[in-house]
Amino acid sequence: MANYTITIQREFGSMGRTIARKVADRLGIKFYDRDIVEKVSSMLNLPVSTVSNEEENAKYGLIPFIRKFPLGTDDEYMQDMIFSVQRDVILDLAKKENCIIVGRCSDAILEKKPDNLNIYIYAPYKKRLENCVNYLEMTPQEAKHMIASVDKARIAYHKKYAGFLPSDEKHHDLMINSAIMDLDYIAEMIVFAAEKKFNISEHPEIRI
Repeated sequence: MANYTITIQREFGSMGRTIARKVADRLGIKFYDRDIVEKVSSMLNLPVSTVSNEEENAKYGLIPFIRKFPLGTDDEYMQDMIFSVQRDVILDLAKKENCIIVGRCSDAILEKKPDNLNIYIYAPYKKRLENCVNYLEMTPQEAKHMIASVDKARIAYHKKYAGFLPSDEKHHDLMINSAIMDLDYIAEMIVFAAEKKFNISEHPEIRI
């Protein structure tokens, strides 16, 4: 069987990245998020320190820079160049191994791959605010600002490079409201779906 991939797009504060890592741990496969930025930086001979310096200068540490500008820059020319390399990195990872890829238009890049599962994770605004405060240690005001700015940037970025909105149901196999279930339960549900779609193991019922 060909390598299988799971892509996870998410609203800021929906805990999509945390869920993705839980799924990767349960399936015993690689989880790619920040690693893709590092691979692209290396291939383009862009020092990681350049990205790191920007991250350090961001008000909330790693969160705004990585999530607001997924490629590490907001310069349009640089984004176009980096996206091209990033797309090649994602396609190469998908050929080499089973893996989960978070964000970065991976849903569009791998959409036509037969052994691929596209997932979108969202949550009501109030729940995302709570998550930002409780898990990401933001103040309520910081959380409101980040949700507004990151959502806007992600939507524009995804529309530009994928050609559709990240929440477009026509391009996803599962769309999950993370506010209505425990995160571990959601992870198990995704594992169940992956095992059934890829026929990778017997899994007669969802575990907790």
